[in-house]
Amino acid sequence: MIAVSKRKPLIPESQRALNKMKADLFHQEDPSAVKYEAAKEQGITLTKGSNGELSAREAGKVGGKIGGSMVKEMVKMAEASLNAKKR
Repeated sequence: MIAVSKRKPLIPESQRALNKMKADLFHQEDPSAVKYEAAKEQGITLTKGSNGELSAREAGKVGGKIGGSMVKEMVKMAEASLNAKKR
């Protein structure tokens, strides 16, 4: 069985592409700024440094917004690839 870390992609070489996708989806130059934009969209105050006062629900809203957007984009890319192969 392969151990999968939540913070590391299964294929380490994909990290650069994932960071670019994340930044592009949220119209940011810096992928690390995405969490602040996602938090702002959710009405959650996120500060640089410790955010230990956030509830699990608030943290989930921020991470879910980012991950959900990335998954939707990957599904679109896969569908486009399949449609291109059918032609």
